[in-house]
Amino acid sequence: MTKVLHAQITGRVQGVGYRAWVASEAKRLGLLGFVRNRRDGSVEAVFKGQEDAVVRMLDECWQGPKGAKVDNVVATAIADGSWKDFSVLPTA
Repeated sequence: MTKVLHAQITGRVQGVGYRAWVASEAKRLGLLGFVRNRRDGSVEAVFKGQEDAVVRMLDECWQGPKGAKVDNVVATAIADGSWKDFSVLPTA
């Protein structure tokens, strides 16, 4: 079953390679979507894929790369988009 979730990750998640790490993990899990920094200091991501892979990615988001300190991960279900791969987008 395909699941699509929007995640907002807060904490020390910018300037520590968090976006690149998310992109690498998402691709490894076969997910589609995107990740980007937000001007408020958070990281935003959309994960689309098999439900177990999306849930695993959310669990991984709590860890992040070395140097990250995640305070919170808030995920909400969203409508399916037309993502064809997983990409890092410019800051929004």
